[in-house]
Amino acid sequence: MKQIAVVGVGYVGLVTAACFADLGNRVIALDINEERIEGLKNGIMPIYEPGLKELVERNVRAERLSFTTSYEEALRGTEFAFIAVGTPSGVNGEADLQYVAAAAESIARAMQDPLIIINKSTVPVGTGDWVADIVRRHQPQPIDFSVVSCPEFLREGSAISDFMHPHRTVLGSTDPEAAEKVAQLHLPLRAPILLTDLRTAEMIKYASNAFLATKISFINEIANICETLGADVKEVAAGMGYDKRIGPMFLDAGLGWGGSCFPKDVQALAYMAEQNQVEPIMLNATLRINAERRKLPRHHLENILEDLKGRKIVLLGLAFKPNTDDMRDAPSIDVAHSLLEAGADVYAYDPIAMDNASRLLPAVKMCQTPYEAAQDADALVVVTDWNEFKQLDLARIRQSMRTPVVYDGRNIYDPARMRELGFIYRGVGRGYSG
Repeated sequence: MKQIAVVGVGYVGLVTAACFADLGNRVIALDINEERIEGLKNGIMPIYEPGLKELVERNVRAERLSFTTSYEEALRGTEFAFIAVGTPSGVNGEADLQYVAAAAESIARAMQDPLIIINKSTVPVGTGDWVADIVRRHQPQPIDFSVVSCPEFLREGSAISDFMHPHRTVLGSTDPEAAEKVAQLHLPLRAPILLTDLRTAEMIKYASNAFLATKISFINEIANICETLGADVKEVAAGMGYDKRIGPMFLDAGLGWGGSCFPKDVQALAYMAEQNQVEPIMLNATLRINAERRKLPRHHLENILEDLKGRKIVLLGLAFKPNTDDMRDAPSIDVAHSLLEAGADVYAYDPIAMDNASRLLPAVKMCQTPYEAAQDADALVVVTDWNEFKQLDLARIRQSMRTPVVYDGRNIYDPARMRELGFIYRGVGRGYSG
């Protein structure tokens, strides 16, 4: 049994702590937010992630997982300390590393024994060296330590499965012995382990996310072309996806990507390039295409309904993706603001995210069911592709609406079926059938 400290109990930190505990390690999860830690001690999760509450409770009962606000308590007898704090975007798109710096300083002051410090947060290339320098400068007395980069590849909504069944584990360090110890920690996951230097490991994370974001922006640009040429982007994507060199993943045209990773990571990588006199042409195009996606619902609804002033427009889905309550950079925020600016009365329903959304969108009226929201509506906009929306009684929805307009921002409905039901239907990039 290894003893592990995890600094930060957000999406990455809490999942990391719970999963390592479930693998049989003793894990102390630390956060400086006293309310959050107190809540976890009482079984209250700070985030929604399928299966996480049960995983945390099981390992707390087994006394493998505990929570604290004290660095001294967390690091006592600990061999590994993961830094899993937030790295939000700064003013110019750069990664804000204030929380990483604070964690490194606190670790330096509290550590009493040799320690392997593992950067789990997504951090700019060169941060590992910077963290090592911070620790050296803030140690009251010299104690041996090493820094290892171990970037996370967790998707919200499937984070536990992604942790337990990773495609690969990437470890970067200038200390081969420390990297080998961290590799041993990950051996139960039975995934390929790639050992690199610090900067290469940090770059792998950014390059991976930027590629996936670019793939989505690419298919969204193809969707625009499909609409003008009369092709169906869903069939185009299916045909592309059968090619093993391309694959079917991340080829769903829609309202673009959001969340805590893609937006800030693409911006941060573009910033790093510009700071080193490299023009990030493709990254800038990826960001621009994604920003344009959020204008589509208003554009299409104005073409159909003309003036949106006083119209009741319903958003189905608010979270940036299904199976999460995360509203960070969610497309729904921009879509709602755009419709409100046009004078529409905006209503919304989401299975999980309405509490978080109501704080960000106070002018949007939240409804308890999709059917309540659809009553007397002039248009529905599918923003998040929750499974619940795929199983709606569409005939009932059609009957309750004042004007049967549906803008399907995630292409979850069959256009022919929607027309049979009497809807005025528009999908994304569905030239012939939309």
